[in-house]
Amino acid sequence: MDIKRIKELKNFYHDSLLNDIVPFWLNSDLIDKEYGGFITSVDREGKQYNTDKSVWFQGRCLWTFSKLCNTYGAKKEWVEAADSGAEFIKKYCIDYTDGRMYFTVTRDGKPLRKRRYFFSESFLVVGFAEYYMLKGNKEDIELAEKYFDLMYAIYKDGSKDPFKITPKENAEVRNLHSNANTMVLVSSAQVLRRALPEKKAKYDAIIADIVNDMMTLHYKEDLKCVLETVNLDGSILDNPAGRTINPGHSIENAWFLMNEASLNNNDELMKKALNMLDWSLEIGWDKEYGGVYYFRDVYGRPCEQLEHDMKLWWVHNECLIATLSAYLITGEQKYSDWYEKIHDYVFTHFSDKEHGEWYGYLHRDGTVSHTQKGSLWKGPFHLPRSFILCEKILSALEKGEKLPELL
Repeated sequence: MDIKRIKELKNFYHDSLLNDIVPFWLNSDLIDKEYGGFITSVDREGKQYNTDKSVWFQGRCLWTFSKLCNTYGAKKEWVEAADSGAEFIKKYCIDYTDGRMYFTVTRDGKPLRKRRYFFSESFLVVGFAEYYMLKGNKEDIELAEKYFDLMYAIYKDGSKDPFKITPKENAEVRNLHSNANTMVLVSSAQVLRRALPEKKAKYDAIIADIVNDMMTLHYKEDLKCVLETVNLDGSILDNPAGRTINPGHSIENAWFLMNEASLNNNDELMKKALNMLDWSLEIGWDKEYGGVYYFRDVYGRPCEQLEHDMKLWWVHNECLIATLSAYLITGEQKYSDWYEKIHDYVFTHFSDKEHGEWYGYLHRDGTVSHTQKGSLWKGPFHLPRSFILCEKILSALEKGEKLPELL
C-alpha cells in the first residue's frame, strides 16, 4: 500500500465518519430529548420504529460520543449526548436490588428484561471509562471499576453472581465455556487500563489470565480455528453449538490480542493473534459471493443458526480494523490485499448512498435483508469505532509508527 493510498483512505474514513455516520445519528431519533438516553431502533431514514431501549446501547453510545470527543474535540452536541446516556444508565439501567443490569427497558426507563450474560455490564464499563476520560469525574471511573470487578468475579466463579439465575443448560450435565465472555473482559480491561494508567499492572495481570483461558480452551491450532463454545476443559462438544465458529468474533478478538501483543512486546501472543485472523478469514470468506459468513461449522457440517450465511455489518467492521492492524504490524502484502477486498465489499454492499450510514444485514448474495439502520443490536458503535480506529491505524502507517493503543 503506497503512501498516496494510505492518505486517501485516512481522509476517506475521517470524512465518512464526521460527514455521514455521525450526522445520520445526530439527525435521527437516536437521542431521546424527552426521557434521555438513546433509541437505536430507527428505520432507513433515521425515524424510530420501536421505543424500547437496548441497555447494551446506552453504554455503547456513551462510549461512542465520549470517544468522538476524546478523539476530535468536545463538540457541544457530542458532550450533551454522552451526558444524556450517562444519566439514563445511572437512573434506569441498573437493578439496584441486586446490582446487575437490565437488557432492555421502556423508553421512560421501566425495566423489561434481564439476561444472565454480563454484556450490559461490559458496555457500562467501557462507556463510563471513556466518559471519565472526557469529564474527569471520579465517581464515573469508580462505577466502571465496580462493574468490571463484578464481571471478573462472576467469570471466575459463577456463584458470585448476585442475579442468581439458573444457567442456560444444566451445568451438572453440561458445563460450557464461552469465548464471548473472555472477549468482553479483555476489551473492557484494555479501556480501563488506558483510563487508569496507574493501575496498569492490575489490568495487565487480569488480561493475561483471561488470554490464557482463550488460548488454552478456545484456540485450536490443530483445527486452525477458534471455537465459540467448548467444554469446561477445552474439549470439543460435538454438536452444532460446540462446532460453531463465529468468524467475526474471532477476527474482533484477533485485533484485541494484536494490540495487546504490540503494547507488551509479546511475540508468542502476536503469532497466535495473526493465526486467528488468518484462519477466520479463510473459513469465513464466501468465495462465491464475497463477504464474511456469520457462522461456520468447524467440520463443514450443517449450521443450526438460520442466519448462518448472512453478511452482517459488524463482522466486516472488525475485518477492516484487524486486517489494517495486521498490515501495519507485519508489512505483509496479503493483509493489504485482504483489507482492500473487504473495503471494496463493504462500500459496495453495506453503504446506503441515498440516506447515509450502513445497512446492517445482507443476504448471502449481498442483497439487503433489513432496511433499518438501527435495532436493539445495531446502532452507533461498531461502525463509528471501526472508522475512528482505521483512521488511527492509517495515520500510524503514514508516519511509519508502530500500532497505536486502540482501546
